[in-house]
Amino acid sequence: MSTMDRASRKSRKNLLAEETGTIYKRWQGRIKIAIAYPNRYHVGMSNLGFQSVYRLLNSFDEVVCERVFLPEHTENTHASIRSLESSRPVADFDILAFSLSFENDYPNLLTILNLAGLPLRSKDRSPPLPLVIAGGVCCLLNPEPIAEFIDCFLIGEAEPLLPEFIEHFDPHQDRRATLLKIARHVPGTYVPAFYEATYHRDGTLADFKPTEDVPERINRRIQVDLSTGATGSAVLTPNTTFQKSYLVEVTRGCPHGCRFCAAGYIYRPPRYRPLTQLKRCIQDGSALTSTIGLVGAAVSDHPDIEKLCQVREKGHLRFSFSSLRADGLSPKLLSALKESGLKTAAIAPDAGSEKLQKVINKGISETDILDAVESLVAHGIANLKLYFMVGLPTETMEDVISIVALVKRLKHRFLQSSRTRRRIGEITISLNCFVPKPFTPFQWVAMQEIEMLKTKIKSVRQGVKTMANIRLHSDLPRWAYIQALFSRGDRRVAQLLEAAHQNRGNWVKTLKTSALNSDFYVYRKRDIGELLPWDFIDHGIEKSYLVKEYEKALRAETTSICRPGVCSSCGVCEKDTPE
Repeated sequence: MSTMDRASRKSRKNLLAEETGTIYKRWQGRIKIAIAYPNRYHVGMSNLGFQSVYRLLNSFDEVVCERVFLPEHTENTHASIRSLESSRPVADFDILAFSLSFENDYPNLLTILNLAGLPLRSKDRSPPLPLVIAGGVCCLLNPEPIAEFIDCFLIGEAEPLLPEFIEHFDPHQDRRATLLKIARHVPGTYVPAFYEATYHRDGTLADFKPTEDVPERINRRIQVDLSTGATGSAVLTPNTTFQKSYLVEVTRGCPHGCRFCAAGYIYRPPRYRPLTQLKRCIQDGSALTSTIGLVGAAVSDHPDIEKLCQVREKGHLRFSFSSLRADGLSPKLLSALKESGLKTAAIAPDAGSEKLQKVINKGISETDILDAVESLVAHGIANLKLYFMVGLPTETMEDVISIVALVKRLKHRFLQSSRTRRRIGEITISLNCFVPKPFTPFQWVAMQEIEMLKTKIKSVRQGVKTMANIRLHSDLPRWAYIQALFSRGDRRVAQLLEAAHQNRGNWVKTLKTSALNSDFYVYRKRDIGELLPWDFIDHGIEKSYLVKEYEKALRAETTSICRPGVCSSCGVCEKDTPE
């Protein structure tokens, strides 16, 4: 563990300070929170959202927050789990807070509860055991598959939610009374125990309603104005995906509205941090490292991206970008990539055919992609990573074969540009299975069956295997199936998750022996009028808008990008969202 990371244990007011002593916040009289990321240390510390919440919680005088991660070895059934900072048992904390970014981390959530010595189900826990809460993108989409294990969900972004939650939380008050007070007075909080789901005979959801005097619908919370506070790394450590990069959030949300991507819908409207604020944040980071990682779903869409690149030039910094669009590579941005010594750039065509790109509303042309490849190589970026998907709605085998055809054309342009530089790099293809996500126009479609996904992956693999300097990494369809189960499931899916935990992660055995039919959740097309397990969450998007987008997708028609304050098509800008 690095000096910078060890220093994080010792300074709560300035988590980026160098190691100066062994002083902790006093525990007495403070709310003690263990923030858990249900994966290994290097994965959790690569997540800027997790780091930001860690920083925010420790900014409250009345809170002491320490980190918890999945241990490297979980096979030992007698192992226990402790906080990173003070090595205290999780059971000593008032709150265990999970940050959930990926559905396939749900089994790890149960593992952490088990290693902490806590009963898995919420109904079996009571004081003095910690209150178990959860937030993160998974909770904004569909918290129901893990609702049996969580006492309270925070549906929204941390900045507006956490201060109010902390204000209303009293570790000494009766737990049920505390949860009832929070559910009633803190918008965006969802306590599953206060809601009841009933089902039709065919297994579909019949009704979902509160059993107490709490809101029928949960309004997600967003930080409307991003100028009020910066989001940067709380801890610098080489033990992450980004190594010693200082991460800076540049944008939140995405204006492009790709129909498979939840981020383009649940984080509406897209927001951009002001240039002056970004400059200050980069200045803070430059005092610690020369590498700045710019984070966001659409970094190159920031209106001041070129001015931001000038900041890099003046500070002799290296910039890395979490996302690049093929149609957003300006000369200034390309120069910044070159001068930063970037060796690999990632572009996501997502589909190979023009028709399918219209279906998903990708908003880029093949010309954009080819020109982007040529420009990147011309600026000294020798290696490319290309993201594609199989199993998209309306996809045919012809569309799948078009992925190979597009890769061939991309490679041709890649080689042409590479030869002029007398250096030929490598193209890596990442081929993933499409998983339908809540609150997207594709939330009603069925996921494609595993065997067909395997056939499509095999077809692409065979198509590129004879191409030199091409590598292909493909998704495992069986894990995409599990992701879809968690993404689309209702409360009953908790039975499967708990059984898989008891079976030590043996999903084949779990699904084979369960009375609950998992295919019902994964392979079934939903009717437009069906009540969905996540319908109780209000992101401000009119369902009729998603229906129209779904219908446009089936006709391969596109929609222009989201322009906050200019259009009112989806309904988000028409609603007052609490800050």
